[in-house]
Amino acid sequence: MANTIPGVLTLVEPTGDEAPVVFDSPHSGNEFPADFASIVPEHRLRAAEDAFVDDLYAQAPALGAALLSARFPRTYIDPNRSVTDLDQAMIEGDWPDPLAPGDKTVKMGSGLIWRTCYPDLEMYDRKLTVAEVHGRIESYYRPYHAALAARVNALHERHGKVWHVNCHSMPSVSSAKSPEGRAGVERPEFVLGDRGGKTCAPEFTELVRGTLAHLGYDVRLNDPYNGAELVVAYSAPAAGRHSLQIEIKRALYMDEEAIERNAGFARLKADLARLIAAICDFARNAKFA
Repeated sequence: MANTIPGVLTLVEPTGDEAPVVFDSPHSGNEFPADFASIVPEHRLRAAEDAFVDDLYAQAPALGAALLSARFPRTYIDPNRSVTDLDQAMIEGDWPDPLAPGDKTVKMGSGLIWRTCYPDLEMYDRKLTVAEVHGRIESYYRPYHAALAARVNALHERHGKVWHVNCHSMPSVSSAKSPEGRAGVERPEFVLGDRGGKTCAPEFTELVRGTLAHLGYDVRLNDPYNGAELVVAYSAPAAGRHSLQIEIKRALYMDEEAIERNAGFARLKADLARLIAAICDFARNAKFA
């Protein structure tokens, strides 16, 4: 069964034997809100999209896990940033709420509301009003977080434990603004982010790493991505709440310039079904919270 807020999110409930697992894809949305009004063409904006990631994990409900996907683009408002991670210089007048812009906001222009898009394109030819930004937060950001929190909390209440997998893709080669600090660095096929072991039990990170490695993939931990707001916000391993970010190298499954699935898509999706099944079995049988 799918629960949908049009243009905002889709939550597909498990159809198989329920496991205490939820997958979320916060950056695969490409339904552009009418009030976006960016001066960057849509095709260029889509370079920031984790295209087709929601489809790659679409088998999750049949295998026992919930799947939450954003429908809106991350360049409109990014659910994987803190609500305080906002650039005051983008806003007309004084922002009335607390501000704590992070490094990506300051250096890359990619905080809660993006200032620039890849490679260095200004998103707007004006400042945004306080009402506009509040509208994006209340109509898109908060419903997405509320849906994820409700699902995580319900699973934890029923099972006493919950595993949250935050699903992303990454450009195959770094840019000048990337965490590597320079352009042209070839990425591994998978990067797992657990904030250096802080957001989930090490046994879970190892289960995912080992499963992917057994399937023949090159897997790296916390480099160059170690997890952002969504794994931080919904993790508390000591309380049985485990969150792990998974980044997939886009060349494995898509033509990054054309934004189209490539010949590798079917194989990767089949391998991810094996990973999802392994995660669900692990979560059902884990002897620790």
